[in-house]
Amino acid sequence: MCTVRVLTKARWTPRGGFSPRLDCVNEPRPPDLAPLKTNDTAAILVGTGLWAVALVVLLVVGVPAGRGWWIWTCVAGIGLGLFGCFYVWRRDRHAPPPPAEVPGDDREDRSVPGHTPS
Repeated sequence: MCTVRVLTKARWTPRGGFSPRLDCVNEPRPPDLAPLKTNDTAAILVGTGLWAVALVVLLVVGVPAGRGWWIWTCVAGIGLGLFGCFYVWRRDRHAPPPPAEVPGDDREDRSVPGHTPS
């Protein structure tokens, strides 16, 4: 891989630093990885819920003197979480539809080379 060669062939320069060699600049990039399928809304709602629980606990227990910013931190977390839910909902609504699966395409079954799914 290029980064290993660049780091191992660095040379000391008089200005006080290492200068990497650019032997591998023209090497082709590896292919991009496929994006992970995640449930962004659930993750954001869990975080927002935790901020809401923290806010309720602070309001019930009370805030020590000089720590009033704790309440505003919880309020900001809840507000940003709600904005995040709206943003993800809008992004998913305007996203192009996923590509249609080709019948007989068993690429998911061949995730490990030489492995036959049982």
